[in-house]
Amino acid sequence: MRLIVGLGNPGPEYQWTPHNFGFLAVDEIANRASIRVDRPEGKALVGRGKVAGEEVLLAKPQTYMNLSGISVRELLGKYELGPESLLALYDERDLPWGMIRIGERGSPGTHNGAKSVTSAVGTPEFARLRLGCGPDHAVSDLAAYVLRPMKKAELEEAAEMIAEAADAVELLVKEGIAAAMNKYNRRVPPKEEK
Repeated sequence: MRLIVGLGNPGPEYQWTPHNFGFLAVDEIANRASIRVDRPEGKALVGRGKVAGEEVLLAKPQTYMNLSGISVRELLGKYELGPESLLALYDERDLPWGMIRIGERGSPGTHNGAKSVTSAVGTPEFARLRLGCGPDHAVSDLAAYVLRPMKKAELEEAAEMIAEAADAVELLVKEGIAAAMNKYNRRVPPKEEK
């Protein structure tokens, strides 16, 4: 079984913010697979079912982003799963808006939710799918940027990216992470000089 965790913040005020891309991606995966992610368990809302014919546990930690690892550690323990069974989905301000990137392991970078998961699990050796929300202009307060409600055009672009992320998760579950990385990881274009 694979534990697929979307990182985000509970509450309606955060629902349509870039920092909730992980929750939105889990919602899309759940919707496609007819899995209800509404059972409180391990400080998360969870749902169990099949994605691409494989058993999965979908989870949305309710601890707030910076403490997501507490929930992930509880769920891994309860289901007797190791970090190799984990797939974390979260927003990434270092990727251009609309781009996804899949990795087998890696540094959490500046993402506090990913830092919490890495710390709680005790290793950076777990799969992750990052959803790009990088600003195309200088931003003085990045926390405010990722926690602001998205505009209509951004919501449309986010919906396309989230659908692509759900496609990537289905492929990852069915054929493995290498197949998903080969199909969905694109080169980040170099930033133009201003």
